[in-house]
Amino acid sequence: MQGATFPARIQQQLARTYALDDAPAVDDFIRPTDGSAREALLIRHGDGDIEVALHLPRRAITRGREGTFDEICQIVEGVSHFLYVAERARRELPATQLELELQAEVDKYVVLVYGGLAEEVELPGPPLRRRDEGAPPGRQRFEPERAAQVRAHLFERVTFMDPPGTETGDRYRIANELAARFAGRLEAEFARRGRHAELLAALRRFYAAGQTEKITLARAA
Repeated sequence: MQGATFPARIQQQLARTYALDDAPAVDDFIRPTDGSAREALLIRHGDGDIEVALHLPRRAITRGREGTFDEICQIVEGVSHFLYVAERARRELPATQLELELQAEVDKYVVLVYGGLAEEVELPGPPLRRRDEGAPPGRQRFEPERAAQVRAHLFERVTFMDPPGTETGDRYRIANELAARFAGRLEAEFARRGRHAELLAALRRFYAAGQTEKITLARAA
């Protein structure tokens, strides 16, 4: 959508990927923060409803696709959390913290590897060569070199904020390991073979799954 904010464009891509209907606009729930505060989705339950506020660093919002890799990942993670909570609430299903983090790791991979936004976001390191420079904008395609670099930054060269042995630290490490396996499976079974419809079906099945099935699907890789 012309003139849409960067968080709104991320929401549009994820909503198309997972065939989500009638999700509220994430822009209406964003609360910019200053200083060293990082992305956080605040949820309050009451009277059968939930109230949410998505805190995102003001600098990351302002810079958008021109931001650092970390800033872009924070925005994707926040939008992912917001959409997942909204969809689970719509379906009257619970959502665990591990589900949220695991889905967000997968969503960062999806946004940075597939679709129009992947073509706009520059990754750290030397520029990548395009195998398909003549392709029209928006055409679905898979760039193995870019995918490998994204997986390296997301799942290998990663620094965790919380130490191992803590509840939060272990949850993030489990989510990271499972998402890495699932992303590798998507590439090996579908993307590298041009099986885009099956890749999309696998992503949608994973999104609709609860925690137990998500873990099973990831570990099947």
